[in-house]
Amino acid sequence: MRNFSEQELVRRNKVERIRECCNPYPEKYEINHEIKEVKDLEDGTKDVRVAGRIVFMRKMGKMSFLTIRDIEGKIQLSIKIDLVGEENYQFFKDNIDLGDFIGASGEVFTTHTGEKTIRVDSFQFLGKALKPLPEKFHGLTDQEACYRQRYVDLIMNQETRDRFLIRFKFIKELRNYLDNIGYMEIESPILNSKASGATARPFKAHHNALDMDIYLRIAPETYMKRAVIAGIPKVYEIGRCFRNEGIDQTHLQDFTMIEAYQAYYNYEDNMKLIQNMLQTIIQNIFGTLVIDFGDRKIDMSGDWGRVSFRELLIKYANIDIKEYNTKEKLLNKILEDKIELESETPLENLGFGNLVDVLYKKVARPHMIGPVYLTEHPSSLSPLARVNDINKDISDRFQLVINGAEIVNGYSELVDPMEQERKLLEQASLKEAGDEEAMEMDYDYISAMEYGMPPISGWGMGIDRIIQLLTNSENIKDVVLFPLMKPLEDNK
Repeated sequence: MRNFSEQELVRRNKVERIRECCNPYPEKYEINHEIKEVKDLEDGTKDVRVAGRIVFMRKMGKMSFLTIRDIEGKIQLSIKIDLVGEENYQFFKDNIDLGDFIGASGEVFTTHTGEKTIRVDSFQFLGKALKPLPEKFHGLTDQEACYRQRYVDLIMNQETRDRFLIRFKFIKELRNYLDNIGYMEIESPILNSKASGATARPFKAHHNALDMDIYLRIAPETYMKRAVIAGIPKVYEIGRCFRNEGIDQTHLQDFTMIEAYQAYYNYEDNMKLIQNMLQTIIQNIFGTLVIDFGDRKIDMSGDWGRVSFRELLIKYANIDIKEYNTKEKLLNKILEDKIELESETPLENLGFGNLVDVLYKKVARPHMIGPVYLTEHPSSLSPLARVNDINKDISDRFQLVINGAEIVNGYSELVDPMEQERKLLEQASLKEAGDEEAMEMDYDYISAMEYGMPPISGWGMGIDRIIQLLTNSENIKDVVLFPLMKPLEDNK
């Protein structure tokens, strides 16, 4: 049995009163302007019809003022008894509360305090809020409550609305940029028979109809390459991916990312494309390329620098991976130097490339403010990447790092099916030996490659993480509309 507060009971009673004269949840309301548009209308504009949620209200004897709002704007309404009629005005005073939805029609004017307002000549009740909005005008302050009740957070907090508007605009600008240079957006499967596309621990499920184990998509990479094989030279996808790994301020298990691939490109071409793309998008959204993050200002303009794995580890760990070039040598050196590393997979089960990556993330990445490109990854860390033609120990790969977070990962793709088969067999051996982040063998992908592949370069970017950076947000959950949360006991 649910228990209702006194205010909730009062509102439920009002719903029953409203039913006596009209539907408290009507089918529709015909608007002719978005709320955000009204501020640009000239005074005297008549028959302006808008609708929204009431977030402020001051009821008086013969005239009342209220403010309605949506995510993009707000507008003040004035309701006078002599314009809407005594019966309608009394209905408004008796039955309408903060949080309710209302539609209104009238003439635009500016008050003596300079506020654009609609002088209402008719209104329609559009929906009762059975729960009252939080008492504090500035809304929710408890961060966990904001994550669990994002709908209330968005209603009450301007910072939250601004943050998600930036996210929506970024994705729109991203699509526009790629569409305008000839990319085609496709969809790849989320349910896969192989955990492929990246080195990460997958989510596993069971497909009842086919009676087979399946994996949630780690990354769309191998299917994007299948699309290039099929004759789509420029392809991208924005979609959800899933990695069954740890949670922290910059990582979630289900996240949104974009991957893009272009035939006849190499990784150097994509480094230039990404720099131009992000600079264009950021300039269009913010009007500047200097972004605040905490107490830092990060300048995204100009040409971005680059640094190699080897240079970073020599600088921050005094370890030369050209000298310590096997898993055993490197692990012994790490233990000898008493460097404490964090890995869900035991260090002794990691391959050389993954061990280098864990070491870099611990000792070097926090110092990389950037924007800077990390290059010359160990080839064993990148089983789907092209090995460098001159130095076989490294791959033609890059990562864009900004403020200690990896924003973009890209490389020249491995398009030799025989070499790819050999590398995936190596990965499969590592997985059998206990490296849970190693990839599985995928003969269906190898078969697709055997039909022939052109030179390709591709890249992936975490949408949540770049938005976290651009909105100066401490936690990645701040920029995810509805993050997964552990259920509360009373929700059972």
